[in-house]
Amino acid sequence: MAALIKGVIRLFPTERYAFLSTRSDIIVESKRFVRGLRRKPVRVLFPENNTGKVVKPPQPPQSDHHAAEQKMGRSSPGAARGHPDRSDPVNTRSGTAKHPHVTVTKDLIDGLRYERAFPGDKRLSKLVSVARSRTFREHQGKILLEGRRLICDALEAGARPQMVFFSSLDRLQELPLDKLRGATIVKVKFEDIKIWSDVVTPQGVIAIFARPDPSRLNFSRRGQLVPLSLICDNVRDPGNLGTMLRSAAAAGCHDILLTKGCVDAWEPKVLRAAMGAHFRLPIYASLEWHEIGNHFSKPVTVHVADSSHGHHLKRDAEDDGTPKLSKPGDYGWVNSSPCRKKMEYEEYDSDSDSESENEGISLPRMEIKLYHENWAQSPTALVVGGETHGLSMEAVQLAEKTDGYRLFIPVVPGVDSLNSAMAASILLFEGRRQLLKLLQTTGKKRLSKAERKPS
Repeated sequence: MAALIKGVIRLFPTERYAFLSTRSDIIVESKRFVRGLRRKPVRVLFPENNTGKVVKPPQPPQSDHHAAEQKMGRSSPGAARGHPDRSDPVNTRSGTAKHPHVTVTKDLIDGLRYERAFPGDKRLSKLVSVARSRTFREHQGKILLEGRRLICDALEAGARPQMVFFSSLDRLQELPLDKLRGATIVKVKFEDIKIWSDVVTPQGVIAIFARPDPSRLNFSRRGQLVPLSLICDNVRDPGNLGTMLRSAAAAGCHDILLTKGCVDAWEPKVLRAAMGAHFRLPIYASLEWHEIGNHFSKPVTVHVADSSHGHHLKRDAEDDGTPKLSKPGDYGWVNSSPCRKKMEYEEYDSDSDSESENEGISLPRMEIKLYHENWAQSPTALVVGGETHGLSMEAVQLAEKTDGYRLFIPVVPGVDSLNSAMAASILLFEGRRQLLKLLQTTGKKRLSKAERKPS
């Protein structure tokens, strides 16, 4: 009999089921609860003498509060426990342990209202894709900045934000909220930022700014500058240009001038390599050579950085082992082809035909000086060319016109030349040292003359 009952029960798996056992001709209902199963029996059949009897499984006790909650339609488990719904990323209570001074409410943080990206929102993808295009940046006047530090530097300098995307409130609170009043703030998923981010480990915040005007930005520490300008001539590598901008800002340069043919200064790779230098000194881009002189408020001596090719140097035996400087043509390489009106931004290679056409063009002859000799004795501008194509003819002609020098950094035999960004860093800091020494000497002379005057 027991085997028959067990066989019947196995046909109906239940969460809580009952079966009968006989003991001394007394039918006893035994109950067993199986928690792993969810199905409940509709009808249970028993032996012939008990046919038609239905045993219903017992129901768990239900509190009045829980029943009322189900009747009202509340299904959130967090609400039944008296806690706020944790799926909502916005904490409706004021203040947090990390930022106690910031009041956070739904879609409002410290008085700054933000939006939530709706499903299928394409604003982030569209803006990021077009802001990475140089043509769009120049025509529409927009730039893309990513990361807390770069965005804070831009806001501190007075750049105007248009749209900010963030993944969490903690990331947004790291920005100066008072400077974001006029921008559209949108909260998006971190996965979306990760897809459209240009870095390996995104910080969760991307901002679209209006293309800054260098003359309207507020640059800090302007009193620590020296009368030194950097002119980038046809520098096409983003990493090199970004490093040059960073070195120029660290050396206290007055400004940076970029000729046509250089990579865009607002290229994402340039921005990352420059580490905020764009907002520490003015940068004027896409300049023609006849426009360079308009950015000099005082007469400036222009020097050019010469690259060294060891197998082209004419070395004479000297005591200290340094090469004997002969003629300018022995040092470096100058692109003698004139600068075209419409400079192509893509890389190109010079062929034999173009070289044969420029054979009759004579290069300006200028005096060469080692980088540690006195060459920065007045307001100075330094021209650094790209590694692939070297200095343009216009750069050398401008240096000759202003009585400038070709600055040479000697390297050991067997080494072709220095990286253009590394050479620019060495020359800029050496120029700063010479100018500061000159200013100190001039100040002492003026002070001594004032002391000699009778009171």
